[in-house]
Amino acid sequence: MSLRPEEWPEVPEATARVARAVAGRGAPPLTMRVRDELGELFADAEFVEAFGRRGRRGWSPGRLAMVTVLQMAENLSDRAAVQRVRFDLSWKYCLGLELEDVGFDASVLSEFRTRVAGHGLEERVLDLLVAALKEKGLVKAGGKQRTDSTHVLAAVRELNRLELAGETVRAALEALSATAPNWVAQVLEVGEWNRRYGRRIDAYWRPPGSQTQRDQLAVDYGRDAVALLRAVYHPASPVWLRELPAVQTLRQITVQNYLITTDSNGAEVVKRREADKDGLPPGRIRLTSPYDLDARYGTKEDLHWTGYKLHISEVCRPPRPDDGAPRPGRRARPPSRT
Repeated sequence: MSLRPEEWPEVPEATARVARAVAGRGAPPLTMRVRDELGELFADAEFVEAFGRRGRRGWSPGRLAMVTVLQMAENLSDRAAVQRVRFDLSWKYCLGLELEDVGFDASVLSEFRTRVAGHGLEERVLDLLVAALKEKGLVKAGGKQRTDSTHVLAAVRELNRLELAGETVRAALEALSATAPNWVAQVLEVGEWNRRYGRRIDAYWRPPGSQTQRDQLAVDYGRDAVALLRAVYHPASPVWLRELPAVQTLRQITVQNYLITTDSNGAEVVKRREADKDGLPPGRIRLTSPYDLDARYGTKEDLHWTGYKLHISEVCRPPRPDDGAPRPGRRARPPSRT
């Protein structure tokens, strides 16, 4: 797709006449006011670096940016937004389209967003919009802001370190078996691995009863993780096995939870990291699930969870004297509590 920056066209006479006739004497729709007051809000030249100079000519990125803003303002899907462009007079007025213009395919919006994000222009639309509103005096700085956070649970089962180690090995083994079953059969003793990792570690799994047995199982999981990683990274193994997401997750969780040392005889020993002796990665980077790599273990006062933190900011101001005063033809409203 190529781009030849052009100025937005004036609103066609027929489109303007019909749109204003439909709007009547009342206030015109927001889309028409946006075009009347802000004009060419998003110029094509602002997005030129995201498009080539050769190839099939595409739809105006400036007007696609406007469609995206209106789409978000009205919470529309891509298909619904395209339907508005095709049938809504106020949208045609805002975009400067002829009455008979059929718009574009819904996939164009997705491709536009991909190009914008891929070239680091995802904030360009917001910057241009804020600058235009500020120039018109429609927004201004001021007021106080407060910020707080709340917890969001991840859609995964909460695992302790023992369960995490075992389930991560099982997930990697399952991914390898699905993508390279012949390689797994040649490299691993399938029967022994199936005995230990044949069942998912879930609500029905029960760890050993004694602490000694649990500690030994944790070491066994670590040894299996190291052995599996070494087999994958062996020069004779297919290189693409290393790129499997489950294998990369296994490598990261193993590094975070295990150490490879030697004993007094020089033999290799795989041991689990102890927080007070060996140290553990900080919570902001320590993985808590092999299935959700963004989930973290969070703590807030007496609340503990696996998931995320949602930060919320809001502007607060004291109530104005006229907040509760009734307007002509309207009922009084309670004072602002923002």
